[in-house]
Amino acid sequence: MQRVFRLKKNYEFERVYKKGKSAACKSLILIYLDNKNGLQAGFSVSKKLGKAVVRNKVKRRMRENFRLLIPALKQNFYYVFIARQGIELFDYHQIGNDMRYLLKKCSLFEISH
Repeated sequence: MQRVFRLKKNYEFERVYKKGKSAACKSLILIYLDNKNGLQAGFSVSKKLGKAVVRNKVKRRMRENFRLLIPALKQNFYYVFIARQGIELFDYHQIGNDMRYLLKKCSLFEISH
């Protein structure tokens, strides 16, 4: 995923956490907020999930799945995905399915997907 699409600063994450709407499934939580600066996304993986290798692997899978969905998404939103306990056991496709489920549940697809 290109860096221009990423949330990086703590205050950006905090704004989405405080003012955003959320939805959850078995492996992920999605928090989203209307935004005028275009699409930006952030990914959060807690230290409770495991060591750095495991956390980075989960985050890479989340970022790649999201990157493939960018063209179909509504563009003026912040998206924050939070990994839940147990996601480290999921493979790439299961994480992608859960992401699509959450985005569809929140009506965040621009075109039908």
